[in-house]
Amino acid sequence: MSHTAHIPSHRKPRRSASKLALRAGVAGGVLGTIAVAGAAGPANAEPVTETIEMPTLGSLETGAGLASAVAASAEASQQEALDQNLQTLENTALQKAAKEAKTAKAEADRKAAAERAEKARLKAEQERKEAEERASRDRARTQLSTTSSSNDGSGSGSSDSGSSTGSSETSTQAPSGSAAAIVAFARAQVGDSYVTGGTGPNSWDCSGLVQAAYRQANIDLPRISYQQSSMGTSVSLSNLQPGDILYWGSRSGSYHVAIYVGGGKYVGAQNSATGVVERSLDWDTPSGAIRIL
Repeated sequence: MSHTAHIPSHRKPRRSASKLALRAGVAGGVLGTIAVAGAAGPANAEPVTETIEMPTLGSLETGAGLASAVAASAEASQQEALDQNLQTLENTALQKAAKEAKTAKAEADRKAAAERAEKARLKAEQERKEAEERASRDRARTQLSTTSSSNDGSGSGSSDSGSSTGSSETSTQAPSGSAAAIVAFARAQVGDSYVTGGTGPNSWDCSGLVQAAYRQANIDLPRISYQQSSMGTSVSLSNLQPGDILYWGSRSGSYHVAIYVGGGKYVGAQNSATGVVERSLDWDTPSGAIRIL
């Protein structure tokens, strides 16, 4: 065999210092126990054949500390789990509240926008109706003016004489009874403003004023001008009496009405520029008249 060949070592492996100390402690405990037992026992006692290994003080303290650390760690883990669960519940509640608030705000904004749109639509519709009514009156007056201008001199003279006759015949007539109540009410409103759809007490449209005036005589008239002019009996402009209803346009399709108050004059809610006025028949000659009284 070569002198350089590896010869296995027969030495025992060294033990770690901690293990040696542990064993020394255990051995010391055992020897101490035996010595105490031998001193306390009788002289003829049989020799001890068993040894009792007693735990050392170091091992007991280490076990108690470990158990305490484990218990503290478990309690800390449980508390952390509870805290996390509580935080999760709080976050969920906050998210739900924020979502509900956002939904409520969106619904309120939608309703407000719908209300504004409806108000704008109603206002536009009202303005459109007023514009159509004004345009209709202007067209009718233009047509009447054109017709009057196209008449020959004799026709105009006949019309003037008819108006004069009507004025002269009625100028001496004082209204009485129901007619007096109607005329008095109509004249009392002179100076009030004109508002489309107005029925008083301080603003009127033409048919609203006529309806309210006739109510003073306990007579209920329809609300619309062409319905009012379709009632009663037709009378000529040369045979008017106080309280008669004057109309402009056709009898079944009139666009304006007023009340004859005598003396060749009438009271009517003309338009937004003039309001309720008292005018001569010659100022705006009506198309016809009806008598209900």
